[in-house]
Amino acid sequence: MQAKERVILALDVDTEAEAMNLVEKLAGYVGTFKVGMQLFTVAGPQVVRRIRDLGGSVFVDLKFHDIPNTVAAAGRVMTKLGCAMFTTHASGGTEMLSALAQAVREEASTLGVEPPLVLAVTVLTSIDQRMLEEDILIRGVTVEDVAQRWARLAEAAGAGGVICSPLETTAIRKACKPGFKLVTPGIRPRWTARNDQKRITTPGEAIKLGSDYIVVGRAITRAEDPVSAAQRIVQEIEQAEGELGVK
Repeated sequence: MQAKERVILALDVDTEAEAMNLVEKLAGYVGTFKVGMQLFTVAGPQVVRRIRDLGGSVFVDLKFHDIPNTVAAAGRVMTKLGCAMFTTHASGGTEMLSALAQAVREEASTLGVEPPLVLAVTVLTSIDQRMLEEDILIRGVTVEDVAQRWARLAEAAGAGGVICSPLETTAIRKACKPGFKLVTPGIRPRWTARNDQKRITTPGEAIKLGSDYIVVGRAITRAEDPVSAAQRIVQEIEQAEGELGVK
């Protein structure tokens, strides 16, 4: 995998025009474009098709969490849409995740296509220990414990990977099989602001800790020169891979 393929660019913008402008500028510098709730709400499924028409790989980040039948139906839609990966919540439980994974496999087989990577969100990077205990009412365990347990649950249910903080990747790597993909948001190069995420790290550190892919947004999209910012991040990944002996 080339270093740039590890970079998922979050298109967290208000209009389809802004998103497509970023895609056109950065298609050669990142691996995948993330369409989240903000952009999907304003632009709809067509933005995924437009990015794919330009040759871009798309990660649809809508974090499905509902009864098993509803989430499974959404998974079939994502498969038909042709995205490379999409998200659900690990906290939805085994039955929901299993129904989703099965629906995706069946739909992909019917269409004769590669199934998208189903990624289960463990603990959002905006959540810290206090919030876990006082707001979500999960007590007696650490954030890392919860992330690891949900990752194991997701893997057993048939998900292909998880979304987790880089700070939990080491524990999850130990708990799950080697091919299980770890996608990490909460990435902040040292030369950018921390913003609203609490459990964060740099691109290079994330790769060293075991991330397969990193999600980067504002560090690139709000940079004075987005292409230069993307290149700096890729260079940092390449340096980390070199230190790890990754070819």
